[in-house]
Amino acid sequence: MANRKTSTFTEVELEFMQLLWDLGEMSPDEMLQALHGKGRRLADGSVRKILSILLDKGHVTRKRDGRTYRYQAEVAASLLDTRDLKAGALDEIKKLIAEKEAKEG
Repeated sequence: MANRKTSTFTEVELEFMQLLWDLGEMSPDEMLQALHGKGRRLADGSVRKILSILLDKGHVTRKRDGRTYRYQAEVAASLLDTRDLKAGALDEIKKLIAEKEAKEG
């Protein structure tokens, strides 16, 4: 599969990334449960496909954990290149940066 690097997210990709930023490393099953908890009903195969797309685009990394993979956000700054940020998105980015700095500080 070709590597499709892009700095923008679709709406559903952004939803996945926000969960990864908020909750950290996740398996596809954990992502599915988190999405269901937010009222988003996606099939297991759809969750795995979107994670695969995010991996291919370079937005997430994954590592094997037994019989499954665990995904982790690779980027946050690419959101700043998105021209159509929703209200509050910039505040959320600032919050994520502050939390990351606090963990490393």
